[in-house]
Amino acid sequence: METVYWRILPGHAIPKDGVSFTITFMISTRLSADFFDRSPIIVARELLGQRLVRVLDGQRLAGLITETEAYNGEEDLACHARAGLTRRTKIMYGLPGHTYVYFTYGMHWMLNFVTGPGNFPSAVLLRGVVAVEGLPVIASRRLNRPQAEWTDGPAKICQAFNIDNCLNGHWMCGSASQLWVEKEQPVADEQVAITARIGISRVPEPWRSKPWRFLAHLEP
Repeated sequence: METVYWRILPGHAIPKDGVSFTITFMISTRLSADFFDRSPIIVARELLGQRLVRVLDGQRLAGLITETEAYNGEEDLACHARAGLTRRTKIMYGLPGHTYVYFTYGMHWMLNFVTGPGNFPSAVLLRGVVAVEGLPVIASRRLNRPQAEWTDGPAKICQAFNIDNCLNGHWMCGSASQLWVEKEQPVADEQVAITARIGISRVPEPWRSKPWRFLAHLEP
């Protein structure tokens, strides 16, 4: 059975017990495989402002994407695919629209989206979101942290949204998925900052300075 998820938005007034309030339901629109079947640089930029959704124990957790990085093929020496096709990287050689979740520093999970055509290893690392749905659950998973620090880093996102190796290779574009990205309004160029990728100080040039990190300041 297909599950349909709804979002509550402002809408028409409905009287109830003498009190008027507004409510509208909107069916979620998931990004399709075609969205991810492009250069990771394009996908990384256009993911800004889109809504990451995770269903956890039947509840929606969601955040607007604020920071991404692109990793592009075996020649990109900052990309895991520089090692070629391995047990770890094989998902990157698969079809776009799948997740690539890896473990790093012996303690953190990182969420990536596979992009581009099959057999070409490229992906977008999700580096930041601003939480907008399921805030009590997210707060409980980021205990004793201020809200501004709930999801402002790739490992923090995975902790807040309960993303780990169980979601590695997850298909985001089907009706049965528990993790996906919903379409929102695009972010204007004047709201976007573009920089070199970070955390790759040992990577040689020109890859260390590729302007493949995209950031946008978004309000919840």
